[in-house]
Parts: sequence; C-alpha cells; structure tokens
Amino acid sequence: MAKADYYELLGVDRSADAAGLKSAYRKMAKQYHPDLNPGDAVAEQKFKEVSEAYEILKDDQNRAAYDQYGHAAFENGGGRGGPGGGQGGGFGSDFGGMGDIFEEFFGGGRGGGGRRQQAGRGDDLRAEVEITLQEAFDGTERQLKLNRAAACGTCSGSGAKAGSKPTTCSVCQGHGKVRAQQGFFMVERTCHQCHGAGQTISDPCRDCSGRGQVSETRNLSVSIPAGVEDGTRIRLSGEGNAGPQGASNGDLYVFVNLRPHAFLQRDGADLFCAMPVPFHLAIRGGAIEVPLLGGKKVKLTLPEGAQAGQQFRLRGKGMPVLRSRSSGDLYVQIDIETPTGLSRAQKKLLDAFSDKLDDSNYPDTQAFRDLK
Repeated sequence: MAKADYYELLGVDRSADAAGLKSAYRKMAKQYHPDLNPGDAVAEQKFKEVSEAYEILKDDQNRAAYDQYGHAAFENGGGRGGPGGGQGGGFGSDFGGMGDIFEEFFGGGRGGGGRRQQAGRGDDLRAEVEITLQEAFDGTERQLKLNRAAACGTCSGSGAKAGSKPTTCSVCQGHGKVRAQQGFFMVERTCHQCHGAGQTISDPCRDCSGRGQVSETRNLSVSIPAGVEDGTRIRLSGEGNAGPQGASNGDLYVFVNLRPHAFLQRDGADLFCAMPVPFHLAIRGGAIEVPLLGGKKVKLTLPEGAQAGQQFRLRGKGMPVLRSRSSGDLYVQIDIETPTGLSRAQKKLLDAFSDKLDDSNYPDTQAFRDLK
C-alpha cells in the first residue's frame, strides 16, 4: 500500500513555512494522541503518520530530499522507514505519555523521562487584544489572564525528586543526539529516549512528573500606547513559558487588533471621513462642524460652490504618531445631501430658484454635454 503524502497528512500546501507546519502538526497531534484516544488503534496509527510527516518536513535537508525524491529518499539502507529513531523502534518510544504534547505546547521535556540537553529559553507565547479607535488615540490598558508553563517550585525546574540525580542516557550515551542512515543521507536527530537532554530521570519529581514545569495562570496588565496601529506587536519580556532546567522564560507577544470605527477610516496616522453637507451650504459656502475622536469638534469653512467628493485637509487632527509628539491629518470628503420630503411651498421656491439658473451655473454639466 502506497504511503500517504506527508503534506496531505498534515493538511498543508507544499509552500507551507515552518510555522505553518508546526501549527498543523500541533492540531493533528492533539486530536490523535494515544493518551487522548485510549484503545483507538486508528487514532494511534494516524498519530504515527502525522508525527512521521512532521519529523521529516520540519528538517530543511530532509524536506528538500522528500520534495525531490518522495518517500524513496528514506527507503534504502536506513534501518528505519521514518523519523522514529535509528535505534530500532519507529515511533513506539515517542508517545509513552503526555510528555510529547507538553514538549510541543510548553517547550519542556517528557514527563517521567528525560529533558532537553540545551537549557535554552522557554517558548514565546502569543495573545491578542481588541481596542477601539478612540483607545488607540488615547492609549489604554488591558488585563490579560494567561495560562503558561512555569518552573516547578518543588524541584526548581530540574524534574528530579529531591536527593536524586539524572543519569546518563543509555541510548545516546549523553550526547542528546543519535545518527541514522535515511536514504541518501546520514541524519542526526534528537534522541528519542532523553529528548536531547543526554540524561534521563529515574526518580522524577512528584509535583511535575519529571517535566520540571507546571501549568499556572498569571494575570497581567498590558499598557497600550497612543498611536498603535492594527496588528501592532507588544513584547512583554520574560512573560512566556518557563525554560527547561531552570532556564529563562520566553517572551509574551501581544497583538493589537483595532475595531472598525463608525465613520472614520485610518491609514497610518491619517484619518479619513465622508461627511454629509446640506446642498444649500455647499452652494453658498459656510462653516460646518467636523466631529473628532473624544467627542470634540472642529470648524471647517466650505467655499462657495463646493462639489460632492471634494476633499479638505485638517492638519494635525489625525492620530498621534507612535512614540512621537506629532500627529497625522484628518481628510474630510464632503457628500452633498439632497433634501427629501419637500412641502409644496418649498418645491415652488426651488422651481423659482431653478428658473433663474442657466448653463453657466453648471460648468461641468455643460462640458460633459459638449463632449464629442
């Protein structure tokens, strides 16, 4: 039976980037993980397949080989038909518990097993907040309730029970990596036994089950400065997941989404609005009041004979420029409003007014008529 295409297994295009691959794998792994589907052989097989697909495609060298040769790139002389490990075992040793899910989502090691050799910083986290245009104009604060992985207080993030020590991994001999032949390539992979730590924990901490991390809920206040735009990213250093083996936390990135305004549109620091103007005022000219953010108003003087679609610029009446004392401009486009519901007397006056007009009062209409 032919093996399924790796990209199709993950549900991604061949052009998917690393982030897209990881996101797709996380979703599939969480859906089919054996611990979440006990006794379901179909789910277990599906989990093996998507794990194999991700292990191949997340490695640039292996992905290039697969894109060029397909599954044939990994079928000759390899001792294994997939990325489960060259030390005999396919994927069987890679899903003995929820540890791989913790590793994928929280950046730590497997529960009750090993930990990563490189005590790098923890994973970064992402959150989103929605604010109004008025709040973007003034600046505001938002309260966040964040679920994250924190260092276990009992074992200080080591994963080992007090008084015990990790032992050297018997599979990789402490290197954290194993090498295996895959088709045309000799591939070095993270050890499936210790997950790159080079050590295993035989007597794990009871509170964190050897992961060195526990889940916590943290309340944060996020200060959003005036002038932020839609999609602005705010970095909160050290507010991400805890790092393995007591390493520093990752960061939290807060993305700001702006709610659409009722009548104002934004382009950078400039604001735009279409404002209805009574037709008699457009004819005679005069002052109108333009509403601003915050309930304020500013006067705009229209010239005689203002036309529909004509745009006027109010300098410095736009949005504040982020981390600056300057502001953008407000552009007002007038829409001439034709009166409705006229009385008989009003119609007579309008007819009398119209009788006094000639083609010279409508230069654009006359120019259009003269087109040949």
